[in-house]
Amino acid sequence: MTADPSDVVEIRDALLRLRRTTGLPVAFGGLMEAGRQMRISELSGTATHALRSLVVTSGTGLGGKTVALSRPCVVTDYSASRQISHEYDAPVAVEGLRSVLAVPVVVRGRVRGVLYGALRTALPLGGRTLDTAVEAARDVERALAVRDEARTLAAGAGAGPGWEQVREAHAALRALAPRITDPSLRAELLGACALLTADTGAAARVRLAPREVDVLACVAAGATNAVAAERLGVTPETVKGYLRSSMRKLRARTRGEAVVAARRAGWLP
Repeated sequence: MTADPSDVVEIRDALLRLRRTTGLPVAFGGLMEAGRQMRISELSGTATHALRSLVVTSGTGLGGKTVALSRPCVVTDYSASRQISHEYDAPVAVEGLRSVLAVPVVVRGRVRGVLYGALRTALPLGGRTLDTAVEAARDVERALAVRDEARTLAAGAGAGPGWEQVREAHAALRALAPRITDPSLRAELLGACALLTADTGAAARVRLAPREVDVLACVAAGATNAVAAERLGVTPETVKGYLRSSMRKLRARTRGEAVVAARRAGWLP
């Protein structure tokens, strides 16, 4: 089973936040694959590639123990610990890691991935450091849960052919509208865009500016910030600004959450 790239990005961002907020020099992690195996795909602060693509089986090593128990696990000296099995001592030793924590990412009772943080010295890891790691995992859990829901909604709503094309067409029309100088024709085009969105009545409760909707429409169609900026004739920084403001209004923590919330509110198809 191939990991969804957007899910991988959530792991990567969480590892960066984990290092920044805890001061841990090394963080790494990955998502579960078929069966009960987890592949370490994301490295942050490592000095070698020894851990990259390492496949960890449930119940083995520190990460495998975390998967099996579905709870955080910590060792102060990895190679000497009697609390874990030692199938992965070689790559851990190559990277020079001693104290290691592992926190599971659990969505609806199922472990979806593991976040690790580590020191190259044998010092206790616990208290605020462990709490921060757990909170980083909770952030990933929330993002994955929202993305799962979005996929389910898209699969249901898009049972007929061409649903993604509808979203792409909506984004293209929204991008085209500002270039039309005739007010009546522009209003007619935007009216056509509105026909593609759900009429839930919730849009009245969440007010988005036209450009915020334009940016979210591009994001919903799979565009990066750079691509959205090119389509809309603005800078990537401007796109980021509209994204931040729309996320604040929609009470969303990520781009994916904002798209889901905008669809629920009737702003996007």
